[in-house]
Amino acid sequence: MKNKYKELIKGLTDRELLSHLYMTQIILLAITFILGILLFDHFSYLNTIDIYDVRIWLIGVPAGTAVVIIDIILMKVLPKSFYDDGGLNVRIFKNRSVIHIAWIAAFVAFSEELLFRGIIQTKLGLVLASIIFAIIHYRYLFNWFLFSNIVILSFIIGSVYEWSNNLAITIIMHFTIDFLLGLYIKYKYTIDADEQEGAAS
Repeated sequence: MKNKYKELIKGLTDRELLSHLYMTQIILLAITFILGILLFDHFSYLNTIDIYDVRIWLIGVPAGTAVVIIDIILMKVLPKSFYDDGGLNVRIFKNRSVIHIAWIAAFVAFSEELLFRGIIQTKLGLVLASIIFAIIHYRYLFNWFLFSNIVILSFIIGSVYEWSNNLAITIIMHFTIDFLLGLYIKYKYTIDADEQEGAAS
């Protein structure tokens, strides 16, 4: 199954990968809209978005940055196989502009936090929301470390939401994580490519 998934990823063009990514997020937003109608009165879960909360900048951004720093350290000290997701993240981010990476990170953060924290965690609790969040990230099911990593990360973000009761904080935290990791992948790939060219010349 893992090998079939890797072959599938290799067979897709960058354009197809991006289309798949955007379509997935649109589906999540559609699910959020439907569940919002069925489970909440007047989309009341949206009331937990407070964009004027100063904790967005005092908690959301620093917490997201701390997660990225820890992740990068682990990438450097652990075997490469621990972070093997079939090459999907590299394919998505390596050739994107900074603005495009920011847009992807914002779109993903908004759609996923709205569903998993605003809807699922509110109705099913932190633990179930974290597990479902990890399962939705299908590519991580083939790697025990990445699966554990995403469950723990979801639990941390969910705990921030439980404590703050403000989706804006977790959206910004999620955005910060995806944006900074996207930049790291982009520039790491660029540096590695330059070093390989230098070694070859």
